[in-house]
Amino acid sequence: MRDLGSWKPLEISPESVDADRGVDGLAEHLDSLPDLGNLLVRERALVFRDFGVTREELDTVMDRLLPNRAAYVHGNSPRTKVGQNVYTSTEYPPEFVISMHNELSYAHQWPSRLLFFCDIAAESGGATPVVDAALWLSSLDDEVREAYADGVRYTQNLHGGRGLGKSWQETFETDSADEVERFLTGAAASWEWLRGNNLRVTQNRPATLRHPVTGEEVWFNQSDQWHPAALGEDAAALARVMPAEDLPQSVSFADGSPIPAEYVLQVRDRGLAAAVDVDWRPGDLLLIDNVLVAHGRRPFTGSRRVLVAMSS
Repeated sequence: MRDLGSWKPLEISPESVDADRGVDGLAEHLDSLPDLGNLLVRERALVFRDFGVTREELDTVMDRLLPNRAAYVHGNSPRTKVGQNVYTSTEYPPEFVISMHNELSYAHQWPSRLLFFCDIAAESGGATPVVDAALWLSSLDDEVREAYADGVRYTQNLHGGRGLGKSWQETFETDSADEVERFLTGAAASWEWLRGNNLRVTQNRPATLRHPVTGEEVWFNQSDQWHPAALGEDAAALARVMPAEDLPQSVSFADGSPIPAEYVLQVRDRGLAAAVDVDWRPGDLLLIDNVLVAHGRRPFTGSRRVLVAMSS
């Protein structure tokens, strides 16, 4: 049986693989690998360090690490598109922790791989914590795992250009309501157009998932990031004056019953406690299997610019 408590990302440097420094050396190493996919599944996360990759050279690496690079459609994190399906990793205020999550685990489709690139390292802090999602699941109390067994229900309220949270145009990267409806039909989601060109989207999703290759069951939902109890006093105050169904985003169990605050706090805190920090240096790359590994962000000071791209 795999030792869940001993995992950490595999670090690959020019010295460790007898490669030249620079983007050409990294590209030659990646081209020499017999099966990058199997390596990633086995190791779960790979850190490429000291190759000296620059932002201008990033596409050369992405072409090898991320086949079928995907857009961040239906994403709820604040970020800016800076290239061909390349985004800022998040624009959440630097003083806050971003708890552990698998990217787009609330959606009907999620990326199988994520690639992070450190363009500018923070003055202090700013690590990207990563956690083995099977370890995260096993760390939860039986009572919590059993309560989530039938899944969760996510509700998004997306404004039409002005309001709290994100707009539906930004979320779906289109100004066409017809395109949004086609997307949501394919996602088996329910939706309702509200007054003021606002959109409410509801979808039921599983709380855990089995990896298609390893068969391991992993924690795979973002209930703590959608629940006001785990999002600080501002979110809690908003939840006290607004019905849950009117919040920018909310979550319940799949049958519509509320998730107790103590459950989502346990989920958040144990995921962070089990995580391993990847401390960034400029030029670092982090490739993760998005089902086997969840990620987050530690607070930081100074400037920090980490880019992300994803693929199916």
